Amino acid sequence: MATKKEKIHGFLLKFEEELREGVRYLRDDLQYREAKTLFDAARLQGTAEFEDDYDRDWTLTYNRGEGTYTLVRRQRE
Repeated sequence: MATKKEKIHGFLLKFEEELREGVRYLRDDLQYREAKTLFDAARLQGTAEFEDDYDRDWTLTYNRGEGTYTLVRRQRE
């Protein structure tokens, strides 16, 4: 599993290649202000949870030491 980095709406995001769907959602489906709300929440609270259009659950985590964000997929309970 290779870790990738990509700027999404000006925020540096780290993710595993198999999580491309979540990256696409943040980059292509959300407008800047919508995405910024998630990134700001992660920065202020440590994490931000969201769901994409296909009901997949995601968590955006802020990496304070690096000033980057990490995207992970959550499993439904």
